[in-house]
Amino acid sequence: MNILIIVAHPDDEVLGCFGTVEKLIKQGYEAYTLILGEGKTSRDEYRNLSNKQDEISELQNEIIKANNIIRVKKVFIETFPDNRFDGVELLDIVKVISKVINDVKPEIIFTHFENDLNIDHQITYKAVITATRPMDNCFVKEIYSFEILSSTEWNYPLSFSPDTFFEIEINNKQKAMLEYKSELRDFPHPRSIEGIELNAKYNGMRVGKKYVEAFKSVRIIK
Repeated sequence: MNILIIVAHPDDEVLGCFGTVEKLIKQGYEAYTLILGEGKTSRDEYRNLSNKQDEISELQNEIIKANNIIRVKKVFIETFPDNRFDGVELLDIVKVISKVINDVKPEIIFTHFENDLNIDHQITYKAVITATRPMDNCFVKEIYSFEILSSTEWNYPLSFSPDTFFEIEINNKQKAMLEYKSELRDFPHPRSIEGIELNAKYNGMRVGKKYVEAFKSVRIIK
């Protein structure tokens, strides 16, 4: 069976679900990642891809290295404008997602929570739901949304209420995040190695386990 991770930005896949996906890969699943945004140009006053090519190339190398750590079979990389998905026609994003879904034929999708602070996360969720309308020929049987440190918990009011918990091993999740040298931050920033561990421990305490990733189920067809 196939899994597809659909995220807005490089490193969202690691933060959101890498522990769980690694566990499922070990159980015999094949996993794929789709990253929609280029992840760099929002940090400048104006979007100029030509000035960011070296940084984007470096980030794309980090993507591959990070995904290789848990043996993701293939990564699909798009270049929608970072933190500017609201300036893109939703249909354009939906068509990209639909094509990858048709290629991969996943039974399980992991993606963003609909009420994250980040606008790209919100639009990614909406595009995923649009692309996976439950028609007779839809491959997807399960959709789960995840939290992203420094986005989900920074929104107000807090509304991420998980109902599905996966016990995980955290080492490779942290190793994968270390590959994102251009994205990693120092503690106490949430998007840090310590932040990842603390969040996994917090979710673990909620269900009596050591390290856990938490999800909100969106749709499950049995």
